[in-house]
Amino acid sequence: MSIVKEKKIEIPYTIFESAQTKEELEDWLLAHDAEFIKRMRKARADDLEGKGKDWAALFTTHSTR
Repeated sequence: MSIVKEKKIEIPYTIFESAQTKEELEDWLLAHDAEFIKRMRKARADDLEGKGKDWAALFTTHSTR
């Protein structure tokens, strides 16, 4: 049997109380996630350098329709 360490996230009570939807709470969590911000900044830099992906091609390649 393996033991998995539980991850905990602290959310200020005022944020929790003021969030009107689950999406608002998710937005707050993402805005405070250093790894997510790092990945988004890299994606933006890649896009500005023309290294971005063609979304239309990705959609047609991976479409399940």
